[in-house]
Amino acid sequence: MAQTVAEKLHKLDFDDEVTGLIYGHVFRTAEPPLRVSSQQACQAYQALSPGEGFLWLHLNLNHAAAEKWLKNHFAISDFFFDEIRHGSHTTRIERQGDDLFAVLNDVIFHPKENNPEIATLWLYCCSGLVVTVRHKPLRLIERLLSRLGPLQLTSSTELLAHLLEEQEDVLEQLVRQANQYVDTIEDRLLSSHVKRNRTELGRMRRMLLRFQRLLAPEPAALFRLLNRPPAWLSRDVVQDLRQFTEEFTVVLNDLASLTERIRLLQEEIGAKQMEQNNRTLYTLTVITVLALPINIVAGFFGMNVGGIPLASNHHGFILLVLLVGGFTLVTGYLAFRRRDES
Repeated sequence: MAQTVAEKLHKLDFDDEVTGLIYGHVFRTAEPPLRVSSQQACQAYQALSPGEGFLWLHLNLNHAAAEKWLKNHFAISDFFFDEIRHGSHTTRIERQGDDLFAVLNDVIFHPKENNPEIATLWLYCCSGLVVTVRHKPLRLIERLLSRLGPLQLTSSTELLAHLLEEQEDVLEQLVRQANQYVDTIEDRLLSSHVKRNRTELGRMRRMLLRFQRLLAPEPAALFRLLNRPPAWLSRDVVQDLRQFTEEFTVVLNDLASLTERIRLLQEEIGAKQMEQNNRTLYTLTVITVLALPINIVAGFFGMNVGGIPLASNHHGFILLVLLVGGFTLVTGYLAFRRRDES
C-alpha cells in the first residue's frame, strides 16, 4: 500500500525532464511494476538478470537530449533512430537482428473534420528492455498505463503484444464510428442534400483509405517475424502475435467492406443526380421545342410582304393564337406524359 501511494506521489525530477523521460517502469517477476526516474532506470537495467524482468522507458522526442541519453546508457541500434528520422510512419513490426522494431499509430477520428489528429509511436524491444518514443501524446500509452498493475507483465514482448491490441482497438473504434456516420448519410440519401452527401462520402472514403495505409500493419514484415522469430521470443508471444494478425485481418476486412459500401453509395448518389439532371435537360428541351411554332409564326407574320394570310380578317389574331396555343398544349401534354412514363 505504501508503495502504491509513493508511486502516485512520484514526480519527474529535473534529470528526467532533461533526458526527456516521461515514464519509466521496472517489471520483475511476481512483483508489481515500479516507476523509476532516469537515474534509477539506468541502475535497474544494469542490475536486471536475464529472465528476471524487463525495463520499459517512454520518452518524449521533443527533448533534444532524449536520443543522446538513450545511446549513452542503453545498447540501442542506430537503425532505430534512423527509422524515426527517415522511415515510414505506417504501422509495422519487424525483426532487426535479435531485436524487434515496431511503429504504431493513434488516431483521434472526427467524421466531420478533414484533418484527424495522428500520433506515431516508435518501439524498440529486446530481451530485457522496451523503449517507446513519440513526438505527440498517444492514447495507446495512457490506456496501457491504467492497466499495468492487473496485466502482470513478465516479459518485454508481452508489453509489445498489449500495445498491438491497443492499436487494433483504435482501428475497431474508427471503423465503428465511420459505420455510424455512413448509416446517417444512407438514411438521408433520398433527401434533398444529394450534393452534400456525395461530398461527405468522398471525404470519408479518402480518410478511411489513409487510415488503412497508416494503421494496418505491413503483412510482409509481420509474416517474416512470425516465421523467423528471435530466439528469446517465447512461443506464447508468437501465438499471441498470430492471433493478433488474424484479428487485425478481420478488422481490415470490415474496413474494406465499409469502403466498398461508401463507393456504392457514391455511385447511387451520382446516378440519382445524373437522372435529375437528365430530367431537367429534357424539360428545357421540351419547352424550347414548344416555343418553336410561336417563333416561326411570329417570324412569318413579321415580314413586310404581301399575301399575309388572315391580314384582312378581323378575327385573324385570335384564330392564330388559338391555333398556336392548341398545338402547343397538345404537344406539351404528349411530351410530358412520355417523360413521366419513362
